[in-house]
This record gives sequence, C-alpha cells and structure tokens, in this order.
Amino acid sequence: MNSANAANIDRVRSQVEGGVIAATPVPFTAAGKVHESASTSYLDYIAAQHLAGVAVWAHTGRGLMIDDETAESVLRAWRARLPGRLVIAGVGARNNINERATERTLEMAETAARLGADALLIHPPTWLREHSRRDELIIEHHQRISAVGLPMILFYLYEAAGGIIYHPALLDQLLDIPGVIGIKMATLDSVMTYQDVSRFVSEDHPEKLLITGEDRFLGYSLQRGAKAALIGMASVCCDLQTELLRAHVEEDSKRFLALSRAVDALAEVLFVPPMEGYIRRILWALVHLAIIPLEAANDPWGPQLADSEFAKIGRVVTSVSTLVNECAARS
Repeated sequence: MNSANAANIDRVRSQVEGGVIAATPVPFTAAGKVHESASTSYLDYIAAQHLAGVAVWAHTGRGLMIDDETAESVLRAWRARLPGRLVIAGVGARNNINERATERTLEMAETAARLGADALLIHPPTWLREHSRRDELIIEHHQRISAVGLPMILFYLYEAAGGIIYHPALLDQLLDIPGVIGIKMATLDSVMTYQDVSRFVSEDHPEKLLITGEDRFLGYSLQRGAKAALIGMASVCCDLQTELLRAHVEEDSKRFLALSRAVDALAEVLFVPPMEGYIRRILWALVHLAIIPLEAANDPWGPQLADSEFAKIGRVVTSVSTLVNECAARS
C-alpha cells in the first residue's frame, strides 16, 4: 500500500469514527423513474443535517437493483452536494448467481472510485454461501476489491436478508485485508451474534471500527462497542441519531435514555414485517416531514403496505418532531 492510499484510509477512518452515515433511499415515481424534484429536495434536506455522510448503492437505495445510469447519477448527485463529507458506495452483484459476480462487483467498485466515492461497503457475496471453497473465495473476492484502492467496510448481514455468517476464523482474515477499516453489523434480531462479533472485534482487532447497522437496537449496539453508525433509519429524523451517538460519547446517560426511547419508537414503525417494506416506510416518513411528495414515495421492488401504516408512521414522526428540533438546535 502506497503512502497516498494509507493517508486516505486514515482520513476516511477518522471521518467515519464517531459519526452517523445515512443509507439513503431514492425517491421513485409510480412508473419506477427517479422523481427529480423530490430527489433534489431530499439532497438539500440531508445536506442540512449533522451527518458524517451518506451511503449510496446500499440496500436502502436499492443499489443492486437500479440500472447503471441511475446508479451513476445518484452517486454524482451526492458527491456534488456533500463536498468534504463521506460518500460511501455499496458494491456487489445484481445477478449474483453466476460466474461473473465478483467481476461485476469489481466493476461497481471501479465506477465508484471514478465518480469520487470515499469508501466501499462490500455487499455479502451471497452466491458463495454454499460453495465448497466458500471461505477461500470470500477472502479472494474481498482481496480483489481491495486492489481498487478505496477504504473498505465489511458487511455482516443476517442470512434472511441475503447475508452470510462470517465465523471468527474467516472474519479474522477479512479484517486483515489491506484497506479494511471496519465492519458494519446488521443482524436485525440476533443480539447474540452482535455481542459475539463486537467482543471479537474489540479483543482481536481493536484497530478496526465496529459500525452499527442495527436500527432496531441502536442504543444498545453503541453500548456494546460500536464507534459509528451506518443505518437506513438515519436517512430520516437524522438529528435524533447523531445526538444519540453524541450523548453516548459524552456519557450523558439521561439524554441517552431519552433519545433511545425516541429512536426506538421510530425504528419500531419502520423496521417491521414485511421487512422489505422498510424502504417505502422511510419514504413515507419523509412525506410526513414535507421533504418529498407522496407521489415520490415509491419503492418499485418492495411490497405493498397497508394505508394504516402510513398513518401510524405519521403519528410517530409527529411525536418525535419536538425532540428532533431540540437536537437540531443543540447541534
């Protein structure tokens, strides 16, 4: 690794640590096209928040489903709108059951680098889950991506959502790959898995960042060692989450508990079965905040949801708005 790459890795790591990164959705019309005016409004909204940056091409932004032209326009827009802040690109394979999956992931990584992404979030190589050379090929997959030269964040995702269980011996080798700055955890309801991995990272790789993606137990995940957050929930009511992290760092327990209650209330209306509906629910929350119009709150790949959910999300967003405004004033 040359000195320029090493310096960039250190820069990105320092920007990630202690920060909240929003995995951002893309507002679509009912016809499945990007809603341009809503996208501009949403860019402006996020730019005004106290976030370390955004993650594009992640699951929240349907990064493995949108076409190349849309993907590139999304990354360009965020890069232009957030100078000096992090833009992290999720990379993987859209059609992941074929021999070109790693090549496709590498192509996405190279495109992300060309368009100015600061780092890569590596979608789990699901196509290798049952392979006879599983561990060897998972390591090789990440090593090939590391050659692009951008800092990398591993992604430990629960299997039902398309992830792979990384056992300690495999995780040990993955964390040792040059350029890896940490790992994002998204286990949903497996607190035991989160506990085990957090302990492993803190004891065996303390130089790496444990990054929480645990929307449903965000406060606890910070208590268990997370040094940053990269979450879909941070794409709405952002100051709740940035202030929660700040309260944790400052050991302000009273404020931490109050913020945790509000964050949990929000998570408990966004991240519920059917879980794939969370993207539309986030867009609905943005409608209630008057950031985007209802006509832009479409997820072409998600399930249909009951109208009653829309109303319930509105009630929760309204109930936490006062606290959000207090957080914004404090920041």
